[in-house]
Amino acid sequence: MFVDRARVRVTGGAGGNGCRSFRREKYVPRGGPNGGDGGNGGDVYFVADRRYTSLLDLKYHAHWKGMPGVHGAGSDCHGKNGEDQIIHVPLGTIVKRADDESIIADLTDEGSRFLAATGGKGGRGNARFATATERAPQFAEVGEPGADNEFLLELKVIAEVGLVGLPNAGKSTFLAAVSAARPKIAPYPFTTLSPNLGVVPLSDFRTLTIADIPGIIEGAADGKGLGHDFLRHIERTKVLLFLIDLGDEDPAKTKKILESELAQYSDVFETRPRVYALNKADIPENQERFKKLKRRFKSPWLISGATGEGIDKLLEHLWQTVDQLRREEDAAPQGTELAEYAYEAPYTVERVEDGFRVDGKVAVRAVRMTNFDNEDAVRHLQKRFKKMGILKALKRIGAKEGDSVFVGDAELEYHPD
Repeated sequence: MFVDRARVRVTGGAGGNGCRSFRREKYVPRGGPNGGDGGNGGDVYFVADRRYTSLLDLKYHAHWKGMPGVHGAGSDCHGKNGEDQIIHVPLGTIVKRADDESIIADLTDEGSRFLAATGGKGGRGNARFATATERAPQFAEVGEPGADNEFLLELKVIAEVGLVGLPNAGKSTFLAAVSAARPKIAPYPFTTLSPNLGVVPLSDFRTLTIADIPGIIEGAADGKGLGHDFLRHIERTKVLLFLIDLGDEDPAKTKKILESELAQYSDVFETRPRVYALNKADIPENQERFKKLKRRFKSPWLISGATGEGIDKLLEHLWQTVDQLRREEDAAPQGTELAEYAYEAPYTVERVEDGFRVDGKVAVRAVRMTNFDNEDAVRHLQKRFKKMGILKALKRIGAKEGDSVFVGDAELEYHPD
């Protein structure tokens, strides 16, 4: 089963809790705190892998989680970090945000990866909070939950030549004749229900990849037939091979229909070199018809997918065209990308309808890692907010004793002292 779209939810592993522990040994008075830190949660990555050809695994496994970090223990034993979760996807997978479908990653190379969700930070044990004035802290941090994100994945098959044609133009027969691909071939429309990818072996150890999509009919750009759903799979191709049946009522009109549907679907096809191959030369009357029609095409090729006539020369021409495009891409000057640095405030404070809201990575993380069942931990959070200047910022914009302050998912009360 071929699946080229999937909606996936990913959650980073939760960080392990820090440990509240004290050294207790005979003849060792006031041993002091020795609670270890919790391990960090595992991240979740999308990784491009050529062994995969479909998003089928993600279709039926919609929620992926990183491994949680191990909790800290006494005797300064720190918890182990959680293992990263690797989600293998086919080459050519595009990662989009689920809310606005904006593209944030395009995994086209073997091994390229995208960090989909970060694991939570492990909580610090009480040994981390010992100071000269507080020698026996009675609290430890809880592990931070992992990030939770949702993505839309879309697969665009990576090929060098894209086959374009009406249903029953002989595209599947052509692909089966030139490669080891074995698409279904039958004498009825829409035999091909999903894209097929074939690798064509040439002399001198050269190869050429060809993508075949379901036949395009008039109105495909408006959603008719099957071609519209799979046109994205030939957007990445370097060359478009128009395969037209010489037995069509008007092959020149067929060419216009195909070109019109491509133009309506995407502007990207306007820049793609086009090669025209008139198929089914094994039928005698088509030989004569080709002589009359070839003026209406730009350097057309006469071929037969059934007998192999003209195919070798066509493949060599396709290879030369693709190779020339590769050389031009390699010779094109590569712009120097400069890293962009943007200042991010440690926190922001604003008035909202029910009180005040504090945002910022540091502030939100501090709240998420506080154990609110422990009074010492809450007092430590109060001191931390005071040191960061959050309490003064709240006072400046009019916060009063007892007002609600929202930080992340938590609702707190404002107490200036």
